[in-house]
Amino acid sequence: MRVPRVSVLLPTFNALATLPRAVASLRAQTFRDWELLVVDDGSTDGSADWLRTEAAREPRLKVISQPHAGIVPALNGGLAEARGEFVARMDADDESLPERLAEQVAWLDAHPDTGVVGALVEFAGDRTTSAGYALHVDWLNSVVSPEQIALNRFVEAPFAHPSVMFRRGLAARHGGYRDGNFPEDSELWLRWLEAGVRMAKVPRVLLRWHDPPARLSRTDPRYDVEAFYRLKAEYLARWLQAHVPTERQFLVWGAGRTTRKRVKLLEAHGITVTAYVDIDPNKHGRSRAGHFVLAPEQVPPGAFHLGYVGKRGAREWCREFLTKGGCVEGRDFLFAA
Repeated sequence: MRVPRVSVLLPTFNALATLPRAVASLRAQTFRDWELLVVDDGSTDGSADWLRTEAAREPRLKVISQPHAGIVPALNGGLAEARGEFVARMDADDESLPERLAEQVAWLDAHPDTGVVGALVEFAGDRTTSAGYALHVDWLNSVVSPEQIALNRFVEAPFAHPSVMFRRGLAARHGGYRDGNFPEDSELWLRWLEAGVRMAKVPRVLLRWHDPPARLSRTDPRYDVEAFYRLKAEYLARWLQAHVPTERQFLVWGAGRTTRKRVKLLEAHGITVTAYVDIDPNKHGRSRAGHFVLAPEQVPPGAFHLGYVGKRGAREWCREFLTKGGCVEGRDFLFAA
């Protein structure tokens, strides 16, 4: 059989209500050289019958059926069957816009040093009832260049998972999806970035990202806030150990309870904190978890700064303050969440 350039990997479980829309969005692509690998993870809602009927009229569609085992076995099962040079992710409740595959293939062809390319996404949920998720999408769409993605990897996962396309060989070199008490896509990006994989986004909206109440990111404990903290702490600690000399003072911005919980995770991985920095004058001069709290004007020269500030606008204020003082992001300071 002829090998396609792109293998689209779409895991599904009981998503018959939206699966036809997702598949239709792929059949409408202007780029035609693809195969669609739909991994049916033991659906019981009629998805399997619909997929068999659809595959009979669409030769590029291959159905992979497995007993219900979860998202990671489904993803890795599909990866094992992928034949394309590139792998594009899709979810059963989302829609790829017609130029998506064409734009991402062209990007990877034009940037051979890039391993993963995403895209901007359109939030297809309700911005009123899901205001937090909508703001997350706005943030995602502001992190576009390889430099922005690398610097912000410890703030949030830098991609909407179903928006990415990557070179298939990366999974063989650096490993595919891992199963555990963490979000599988965030772990993959952190691991591949740590290995030096360059990542970027096409600066165009190419995916319509829906937000149904039953999506895994809202219902599975692997995607809760604490799981993200634990995962990011492990990779962030290794980054700090590799990039920040032990003789530099290490300051953490933000001295609230949530920040102290995050710092405790870092300390468990061997990171030593010198002091906290906070803009609240009521905290200055106090001790938090055994560390002195400084005012921004008291920070010593030559220190490395980790920003754990969470209030809206605080990260931008800290970035401006540190940059005006001659600090360079990625060398002298970094943000996390």
